[in-house]
Formats: sequence, structure tokens, C-alpha cells
Amino acid sequence: MKKINLPPQIQSILDFLAGTFGGNNANVLAAPVLILMILCMMVLPLPAFVLDLFFTFNIAISILILMVAANIRKTLDFSSFPNILLVTTLLRLSLNVASTRVVLMNGHSGPDAAGKVIEAFGHFLVGGNFTIGIVVFAILTVINFVVITKGAGRVAEVSARFTLDAMPGKQMAIDADLNAGLIGEDIAKKRRAEIAQESEFFGSMDGASKFVRGDAIAGIIIMLINIVGGLIVGVFQHNMPVAEASQVYTLLTIGDGLVGQIPSLMISIAAGMVVTRVSDERSVGTQIYTQVLTNGKIMAIVAGIIGLLGLIPGMPNLVFLLISGSVGYFAWKLLKKEHVAMKNPIHVASSPSAAAASGKLQSDTASMVQREANQEASWADVQPLDILGLEVGYRLIPLVDKTQDGELLRRIRGIRKKFAQEVGFLVAPVHIRDNLDLKPNNYRIMLKGVDVGQGEAFIGQFLAINPGRVAGTLPGRETTDPAFGLPATWIDEGTKDQAQAYGYTVVDSSTVVATHLNHIILSHAAELLGRQEVQQLLDHVNKEIPKLVEDLVPKLLPLGTLQKVLQGLLEEGVHIRDVRTIIETISDHATRTQSADELITQVRIALGRAIVQQLFPGTGEMQMISLDPTLERLLSQAMSGSSANTSFEPSLAETLIKETAAAAERQESMGLPPVLLVPPNLRLLLSRFLHRNIPDLKVLAHTEIPENRIIKITAVVGQKNNPNSNNK
Repeated sequence: MKKINLPPQIQSILDFLAGTFGGNNANVLAAPVLILMILCMMVLPLPAFVLDLFFTFNIAISILILMVAANIRKTLDFSSFPNILLVTTLLRLSLNVASTRVVLMNGHSGPDAAGKVIEAFGHFLVGGNFTIGIVVFAILTVINFVVITKGAGRVAEVSARFTLDAMPGKQMAIDADLNAGLIGEDIAKKRRAEIAQESEFFGSMDGASKFVRGDAIAGIIIMLINIVGGLIVGVFQHNMPVAEASQVYTLLTIGDGLVGQIPSLMISIAAGMVVTRVSDERSVGTQIYTQVLTNGKIMAIVAGIIGLLGLIPGMPNLVFLLISGSVGYFAWKLLKKEHVAMKNPIHVASSPSAAAASGKLQSDTASMVQREANQEASWADVQPLDILGLEVGYRLIPLVDKTQDGELLRRIRGIRKKFAQEVGFLVAPVHIRDNLDLKPNNYRIMLKGVDVGQGEAFIGQFLAINPGRVAGTLPGRETTDPAFGLPATWIDEGTKDQAQAYGYTVVDSSTVVATHLNHIILSHAAELLGRQEVQQLLDHVNKEIPKLVEDLVPKLLPLGTLQKVLQGLLEEGVHIRDVRTIIETISDHATRTQSADELITQVRIALGRAIVQQLFPGTGEMQMISLDPTLERLLSQAMSGSSANTSFEPSLAETLIKETAAAAERQESMGLPPVLLVPPNLRLLLSRFLHRNIPDLKVLAHTEIPENRIIKITAVVGQKNNPNSNNK
């Protein structure tokens, strides 16, 4: 058979229709088609038989929704209810518009002018009496509008508020189960999604309940309009007597109102059942039966009270005694069952229902663990470590909670921004989470999954840090500053002014954590600079000096070697902000050597002015420590012809460490940075050797000092009688 070539526009339309209506995609159009049909009902005249079909369909839908609401086990099982509420409300209103048109057009022809359903509700349910019909309609409207809808809306509003407030605690419980290995990552993600959906659901229900309230008000207004409009049409257009027109059009209007109000009442009841539902594994019927109708003693008391009321003269004795006897018989059956259960506890304990009820939490946990155990391990189980992490106890959650405007979040953003501006690269984001294994007021800083710092903080209190010169002591919880180890005291807000008057440095809890985190980041800057960060740094620099970057990596130097050079600078506290000078210097010497140590030496010489400025701001005199010439010769001989990893003779090493530490301590006591000035050939060796024992000591080479800066030697290592001053 010859294939017909259609124009591309027509072929694309046919493909779209085939893809939409073919297979399982037909249900995608169900909701849009239904809404379009509802809108068409408002503008197109419908025959009476079609109205009967739609009214019956509306009643069936209402019953279906009520049954579904009665059998759900938790609210999220019916998460589409707010949308259904909107659609069913729109359906009832469109039916009211369509039936109003038919009633006003054909009402003069008889009581069945608008269909058999409206006629049945107008005659059978209210006995053909329009006064009774109006009263019944008004009562149903009041019940729906004032009682059920208003109550359901209030419950939804309060539930949304409490669900939002409970989210941090639920998240903590999920993280605790995940950390304990009771659940897997997939189950944890599912639970977190359910918590978010629950909050959104109650928020939607709070707004959707306004649909039903508006529907009730619209029903009253439509009924009044129909009555008045029917009188006008019947009397003035069809020449009917006023009494006959009132009878006919009012009954039709009442029937129309009741056939819409009863489904509306069922939908409102369903809404109330959904929002008042407490999550349980049982249906509403089973839950009510087990909680209300299974206590024989309570049922016996109820039977006795009803029986006493039935013995009072003038009361309907037969009815009261009949109910009392029925309840009493039911109570006797329950008590007999409980008595048998007490005689045979083994049978009760071994029954599946009793075991499930007594150990529901344990069985749920065991089933989760079993499901996790039955699953094969996969690469999805290998979770990447966070570069930087901050774990907090549950009392510190307000510091890092976005919903509570956590102050620490803003401080952490400021730390990363300041670090990038001063040091020269963007550090990885800090992953924050709560940890129930920590004490409530404790926190822990993690670097690549390893604990590198711990501390405690107390919300609402302040940490008074003793800088070394204070005028008195303070009442409070004594501790040490987690960042620098200084003695400190946690004090209340009322003691803050007194602490500042004594000379203490007073900071709040968020500042304590932020300062500690900043100190950790600065101390481990070299570890935080991975190859990914180096590549991002090059990409950033490439926007301004693309030729320089292209000539260096990978033509002259591998990315890994560049990373080692930058890490070496950061390990000694040298900022890499002047990346242009660093790249130019490395490019000049990369053709001669690929050694990271030699390149670091050349880069430090090029950055000498910045290094000195970082240690000694301004242009004033620089007070440093130096080596005795004899000691310099000994050290030079020790490393002659050897690498920078040369080890010293033990006694020489001990003397060097001891005297350098003492000199550095004197420098710090005078408020000066501890800086040791050495010959270029000794700088790298001494820097790495002394850093292990004196972390704050900086070692500079003579070649790194700018010519215009004046040096004053305050101490000489290796010489017993140090000179007071020796300008150089």
C-alpha cells in the first residue's frame, strides 16, 4: 500500500494526538475535559434528562469522596482532595446555573420541567410544601456553612501551623534513624518529602475550605434569585396567578437547592474527616470501633445511666429501656471476652493482632531494616563526603534554621565571602545538619568526614573571653574559647555590661560558632584547596588573562603541580589572592624546574612585599627573631648536599625548638607577630621543622624582605646573650 506523504504541520498534529490518546496517556486529559464540560454547562442549555444525569453523577461523586475520606489511613493518602474540592464546587455551581435556566424557561409547564431529580427533591423530601422546603434548605446550609465548613477550615489552619512548627523535630528524628542505620537514604528522602507534602496539604486545605463556604453563600443567593425570577417570569410572561407561580417556582427552586446542597454537605463532611484524621494504619471505622466500643466497663456504665433515665416517670420508658438493654447486652459480651482473655494470656499474647498492637514501632523498624537488608548494595550506597560540615545539637537548631531566621547562616555566608576576598579562592559550602548523638548544646566541625573541632554554645547567653588582663571574675559557666583556647565564661545577658567593664571580650553564641568555624577554615586552607577549586580559580582568572593561563596549564606545568605550589603557600599562611603574580612567576621558572618546593621559593620571593605586609602592616620597623651565625653555619652544613627533609642531630633539634619557642613567646607577649628571619637556603627546612612544634611561627628568608623595610632583631636563637637591638 502506497504511503501518503502529509504536510509536516498536519503530521505533527496527528503525532501529538496519537501520543496523547494512545496507551496510558488518555487519563492526562480527564481533568481538563471535565473542567471544560463544567464550563460548557454554564453557557449551553441542557435538556431535563441530561440534567438528571449530571445531578445523579454529582451525588455519586459526593458519596464516593465521602467513602474514600472515611477509609484513608493518613491525610496524604488523599492529597488530591483540595483539587477535588475545587472541581466538585465548580460542578455544583454550574449545575445550579444550568438548572436555573431550565426552571425559568420551562417551569410553567409543570413540576417535572427541570427533570425528575429536582421534582423528587422538591416533592418527596419536603412533601410538596415549599415553606418546609425553605426551612430544611436553610438548616442544611447553616449546618454546612457554620458548623462543618468553618470547623474544618479552622482545623486545617491550625494543623498547617503546627505541622510547620514540628518539621525540624521530624527532620531530626529522620536523621537519627538514618545515622543509627535503621533506615536507608531512599526511605529518609521519602519521609522528608512526606513531611513537606503534609505541610503543603494542610495549607491548601485551609484555602480550599473557602470554596465550600462560598458555595453555601452562593446557594442561598441563587435560591432567592430563582424565587424572585420565577415569580416575575410566571406572572408577567406566562400569565400565571401569583399563588400558582409561587407554588410552582418555589418548589422547583427548593428541589434545585436541595439536590445541590446535600452533595455539598457530604463533601464538607469528607473535608472535615480528612483534616481531623490522625495518622494510623487502620481505617476510620476500625479506629473508632477499637477506641470507643471495646471497653466493656464503660459500656456497662452507659447502659446503667440510660436505664436509670428510663425509670423516671414521664420519660419514654420503652425507648430508654430498649436502648439500655441493647447496650447492656453488648457490654456483657465485651466483659465476657475480656475475662476469657485474662484466663488465657498466652493465647492473647500469641495472637497476631495483639503482637502487632504491642510492638508496632519495633515491627515497623524491623521491617525497614529487613527491606534494607534484602536490597543489593549498589554505587548509590557510596555517598560522597562533605568537604566542610557543621553538626549541631538540637538546642542549637534555631541558629541554623532558615524558618527562624538563623543568625549563624548569615555569618557563615559572610565567612566564605571574606575568606574568598582575603585568601584568594572560594571555599566549599558548609553542609549543616543536626545530630542527636551530640549533647543538646554542642556542635562539631567536620572536614572531609573527620572531626576537626568541637565546642558548645548556649542560645540566649554570651561568652566572656579573658584576653589576659581583666579586672575581676564573673558568675557563670567556666569554659575555654573553642577557637583559641583562651579562658572564658558563659554569662547571662544581665552580666554583659559588667563583663565588658572588667575588660572581657563578650560575644554571642552564633559568633562563638562562626569564629571557631572561621579559624578551622583558615587553619586548613591548604586541605580545602582541591583540584576542583584550582581549576575553578584558573577558569576565573582565564576571563581576564586567558593567554597567561593557557601558556601555563597544561603546557608548562600539570594541574597537580600547580595545586601543590598553592597548597604549600597556604600551609605557611601566605594568601594566594595575587594569583597573577603567582602564575607569572611559575611560568618564568617552570621551564627550568618542575619541583614544587623550588617553585614555592620563587613565588614567595615574588610575593615578598605582600607576605611582609600581611605580617607587618604599614611601613614601620619590623621586629623579628634571627639565628646566631654559628647556628646558621651548623644548619647549613647539616643540609649541605641533602634535601629539604634533612633531619637534625637530636640535641641540636631540641635546642633549636626550645630557644625558638621561648623567643616566639616573648614576641607574642609584646604584641608582635613571631617571625624568624633566616638565610634563603634554610627557610623551607626550618619552616617545616618548626611548624610542627610552634604553629604560629612564620619563617621568612632574607630575599623575601623588601629593600625599603627596616628590620630590628629582638632575639637571636643560639646565642645566650641576645642583643637588645641590631638594626640591619
